[in-house]
Amino acid sequence: MSRIPRTVWMLGLVSLFMDLSSEIIHALLPLFLTSTLGVSVAMVGLIDGIAEATASISKVFSGYLSDRIGRRKPLILLGYGMAALTKPLFALAGSAPIVLGARFADRIGKGLRGAPRDALVADVTPVEIRGRAFGLRQTMDTIGAFIGPLLAICLMVLFADNIRQVFWIAVIPAAISAWIAIVMIREPADHLGAAPRPPVRFGEVRQLDAAFWTVVVVGVLFTLARFSEAFLVLIASREGLPLTLAPLVLVAMNVVYALGAYPAGILADRTSARTLLAWGLACLIAADATLAWGQGLALVFAGIGLWGAHMALTQGLLAKLVADRSPSALRGTAFGLFNLITGIAMLFASVVAGLLWDVAGPSATFGAGGFLAILALATSLVIMRGKASPAQQSV
Repeated sequence: MSRIPRTVWMLGLVSLFMDLSSEIIHALLPLFLTSTLGVSVAMVGLIDGIAEATASISKVFSGYLSDRIGRRKPLILLGYGMAALTKPLFALAGSAPIVLGARFADRIGKGLRGAPRDALVADVTPVEIRGRAFGLRQTMDTIGAFIGPLLAICLMVLFADNIRQVFWIAVIPAAISAWIAIVMIREPADHLGAAPRPPVRFGEVRQLDAAFWTVVVVGVLFTLARFSEAFLVLIASREGLPLTLAPLVLVAMNVVYALGAYPAGILADRTSARTLLAWGLACLIAADATLAWGQGLALVFAGIGLWGAHMALTQGLLAKLVADRSPSALRGTAFGLFNLITGIAMLFASVVAGLLWDVAGPSATFGAGGFLAILALATSLVIMRGKASPAQQSV
């Protein structure tokens, strides 16, 4: 079997350090907003939804540009560099609009790098191991996502719950991530010196056929059922988790995510996408039910673990499906379109989740998520057809 290329490992390291930085901040941000700045849960959902939608919209333009110029690295560097520069703004924020501005700029950086990075993984990886490659990159990303909250806990103890001081420390791994992106990432030889391609026209975008748009529909259904992880932090805090230990929520979720993402990537190369997506949605339904009606921190963390399992089973797989179902010349554009549409769905889902929380409580928020996940499961089973060979998923 082919080996995973060095470029994928380097992209994984860049993701690891940036996610470490981001999750130090994100693990504490919902409580920073609600307790330190005094904003509502609905505003937390709005900020998170706008931020993620911004990232998704940015991916459309970055994916198109990377296809247009025939190179991925310049936009990857711009995205990681911009994200690193925004980190100090969280420590300086004195109001919700400043936090929104920082999240907005940070997510533009994420959007600029996301589609070209995923397209580069597909560009350098043989098709028969794409599931493994996306699973590996996702695993390394997620290792940073659970080390970050663990470090946040230690820093909260060290700095006596001073969230702003913890936010300042988060600047360091972000800078390391940007350095690795500059020095260590290499593009394929056929990208270097490539002449700009003709602009992608609407007629060419129509080459993205029904198989690609089926993946988009599935991604939207998943996203509507899966709102921001900020609500996981809030439900644990409501059940009595101390402020200092709040980052344990993302640690628990991301440990399960990291442990499962690479094995799920291997399965994605060998089995039916329909089966893996169904198992992922089953985990999400169980997570929502546990979080909606479970009592006590033990059940809350069981639901959080199930949430992580659903992420492991689905996120790398969806990226593989987008890569498999788009022409190489339109691969960046395809990732951009996929993330734009699912990002709009994330904005809607997070805002509605926040409103439901404020009006009817967390049981209504997670109960509605579970209901949407059941609908997504039923719809996915209807619209997805066929069985996959080891090298090619069928949708």
